[in-house]
Amino acid sequence: MKRMPFTAQTASGDTFDIEFPLHDDTGDPVRVGQLVGAVLETLDREIAVLGETSNGDVLQAVAMAIAVRAEMVHAPHETLEKLTLSLVQTALDAVGESTHHQRPIGHA
Repeated sequence: MKRMPFTAQTASGDTFDIEFPLHDDTGDPVRVGQLVGAVLETLDREIAVLGETSNGDVLQAVAMAIAVRAEMVHAPHETLEKLTLSLVQTALDAVGESTHHQRPIGHA
């Protein structure tokens, strides 16, 4: 299985070094990485404008967007559900196994 290295930096300064496994039918791994970065940057930008937003609300909005996007694929709903859940689980597992660097907190 191909893997896509990705580094995510949070607004609080934490960094995640992730090796995302890619689906066998991935068309363009570079484009996938660009889209992930664009989605995360857009979320950070919108939250900065909208003000304090709970992580639960962000996750719920992203889940709803994934559901809408999945439904845009012309395939049976059961196939889309299985594929989407598999992709999300694989991504969650990869993040769970990622290297996490926290920005130091405190006084020097």
